[in-house]
Amino acid sequence: MPQFKIRVPATSANIGPGFDVVGLSLSLWLELTASHSPYPSDSDPEQTPPRPKISYSGEGSDEVPLDAYKNLTTRVALYVLRCNGRTHFPPDLTIHCHNEIPFGRGLGSSGAAVIAGVLLGNALGQLGLSDSRLMDFALMVERHPDNVTAALLGGFIGSYLRELDEAATQAASVPLSEVLPEYPPEAGPQWGRDPPNAPLGIGHFVRFPWAPEIKAVAIIPQFELSTSKARDVLPNEYSRKDLVFNMQRLAVLTTALGRSPADPELIYEAMKDRVHQPYRKSLIPGLPEILSSLTPSTHPGLLGICLSGAGPTILALATGNYDAIANDAKNIFKQFGVEVDWKLLEVSGRSEVVYL
Repeated sequence: MPQFKIRVPATSANIGPGFDVVGLSLSLWLELTASHSPYPSDSDPEQTPPRPKISYSGEGSDEVPLDAYKNLTTRVALYVLRCNGRTHFPPDLTIHCHNEIPFGRGLGSSGAAVIAGVLLGNALGQLGLSDSRLMDFALMVERHPDNVTAALLGGFIGSYLRELDEAATQAASVPLSEVLPEYPPEAGPQWGRDPPNAPLGIGHFVRFPWAPEIKAVAIIPQFELSTSKARDVLPNEYSRKDLVFNMQRLAVLTTALGRSPADPELIYEAMKDRVHQPYRKSLIPGLPEILSSLTPSTHPGLLGICLSGAGPTILALATGNYDAIANDAKNIFKQFGVEVDWKLLEVSGRSEVVYL
């Protein structure tokens, strides 16, 4: 019976000025262990094997659906399988998930679930898909490339969505409800069998260098903030001045974080942002105070500080003094009635599939 393990890292998007552009993989993991019987050579496409068995532990274990037709990871896996000629899961599929990534905290939990699903579908169907093709399927589900690209490929990643021709643009823009349809209780084996396939080459990426001495202090408030709510507070238009402010800093930051020794003054200024963080401060009590009061001069070892993804997690990049940085941020949050946890994280490697 084939058995394998999938590991997908947490991610932090934006890293200050890189809104929807850069992502960073971090050493918290979503792990799946799966086993199944081979697909029968004479399988009847009208006959569906019993539903997969799913168990779950760790972060979010009390809220994750254990039905394979409702769980995000297995729904993505089935989407990949069906786009590649497999209409259903293999027989006797059993999956155990262990998750270290907090939900709704800006650490890429949904992106990790999507990448885990793409890798699961690829492994179950023995499809042999390339990284580029895996990204196409991931981007049909998670329409922003920053988190999923970093989760799949690891490291400090810049990415963009290509300008596709009209037909491919329409294919890549179908509603998510058509890509991952909800399965009603009465759904039969034919239901949702022909999902819209992913166009080729939706997204492209580049990996930036990362200085090995730089670690990430993740200061994690104990409340959830949905990405959709955090996007709703953003304006539809920006001034040229604010866009130039961000572009200047991003151009510097992508090189500065790869240099040893790290330059605190350069990085701290390069991690400032005018595109998303100022508008999200109303959603995260204490955010402006933390961003303004923790600096390289007040906290030696600190390089820069920013909102992680849509928040509410704060990400501090540093080469030392981690406890003081985290505890002072924790004390500021406490003044606003917000309890936090914190973790010292490394920049991680890529997702992997290991056959057992």
